Amino acid sequence: MVYDPDAPAGLRLGTVAEPVPHSVQALVEVHAVSLNFGELAFKAERTQPGSVLGWDAAGVVTEAAADGSGPPPGTRVVTFGWTGAWAERRAVDTAHLAVVPDSVDLGAASALPVAGVTALRALRRLGPVVGRRVLITGASGGVGRFAVQLAARAGAYVIASVGSPVRGEGLREIGADEIVIGLENVTTPVFGVLENVGGTQLADAFSLLDDGGCLQSIGMASGESTTIDFEQERRRGGHRRLEPFVVGHPDFGPGFGPDLAYLVGLLEKKALDPQIGWRGRWDRAPEAAEALLARRVRGKAVLDVRANP
Repeated sequence: MVYDPDAPAGLRLGTVAEPVPHSVQALVEVHAVSLNFGELAFKAERTQPGSVLGWDAAGVVTEAAADGSGPPPGTRVVTFGWTGAWAERRAVDTAHLAVVPDSVDLGAASALPVAGVTALRALRRLGPVVGRRVLITGASGGVGRFAVQLAARAGAYVIASVGSPVRGEGLREIGADEIVIGLENVTTPVFGVLENVGGTQLADAFSLLDDGGCLQSIGMASGESTTIDFEQERRRGGHRRLEPFVVGHPDFGPGFGPDLAYLVGLLEKKALDPQIGWRGRWDRAPEAAEALLARRVRGKAVLDVRANP
């Protein structure tokens, strides 16, 4: 699946050169991929026409890494990389993959890398949340639905903010204690915020932080810039943190592998739901992309490249 600015949603199937793995990379036959808002919304700025896009893919190892790291051929895996996922084969660093048990659907596993790991790592940045109020904005998206589940699992009181009642469907069942439309009805301070929307909502969410609280700015689905009156914040007193979140920051370690393995383990135990809101063949990628960008998908969109083994 290559980027073509003249194609529907900027995507079309095409033929490209076979990926050639480096010594630390395994070659993987891709069975399923998942789409992320960021890679679709900003593809024109971040890539060239003819490039293979995609961060998340799951499949089967066909060639082990030459340096001996990673699993052997025939192993089912979920993988992360900043390019090359939306293809029949991808070369991926063994530090960015995890083994997928036979009992876990590869399509479900493909939903984990960016959205699941982002939610997990951003939640950790808040610090201990047991018994504390955590606000999640854009809670109906891919990151948001993982964040709701993981925050509830960590013992937080979870407030899920969405854009409409329809977008909030199913959130209470996966761990939300409150579902709010926007932030107007959130009047009690919160300990932490996982903020996915940006714009004025980021500023409003920051104003809700209690003394000692932290906001992780994960995304800007609104496409709007944010203005915060820090003089007003100084007059409020206390100490609150606002951090731009980067999922690949070196503080999190050298690769996605350990966190992917943890999330796969939750899938295996049915302690985590991938919240797949759209699934179909990969030749329907433009349809899926348009639905995701238009906020018609609750959770993740998954494309099947080939039948799961």
